[in-house]
Amino acid sequence: MMTFRNAIIALLHTADNHRSIIPRVIVGLVFISEGIQKFLFPELVGAGRFEKIGFSNPEFLSLFVASFEIFCGLLVLVGFVVRLTSIPLLIIMITAIISTKIPILLEKGFWSMAHESRTDFAMFLLIVYMMIYGAGKWSFDKLFLKYKS
Repeated sequence: MMTFRNAIIALLHTADNHRSIIPRVIVGLVFISEGIQKFLFPELVGAGRFEKIGFSNPEFLSLFVASFEIFCGLLVLVGFVVRLTSIPLLIIMITAIISTKIPILLEKGFWSMAHESRTDFAMFLLIVYMMIYGAGKWSFDKLFLKYKS
């Protein structure tokens, strides 16, 4: 039976190397930037874009997603509960691919969709990488794990 302590240790467990720092920096900075842009340019990438895609209540949804992108992006950047933090980011990426890239595939074909989704695909794989390997040696996860053990 898994205790709360064991669950925390499993959540914070991470590879004992520096390999996750580059994926963390990329994912963290991209999501922080995207979240901030939703506030700065709501008609282009925020509520206006959500409305164009067809989401109901685009103003609320845009602010909600932007807040999650910034908050989770910061946590990923510093390497704190990266596996848990990656879940909402993965959901955001899957939603983005389904709502914006699948229509391109259906309307313009595979190569147009492949071109338009290259960043989404890369971000998706980097998030999966972090979910598998954790935050790495230079992270709060590793620091807290050292004190929990």
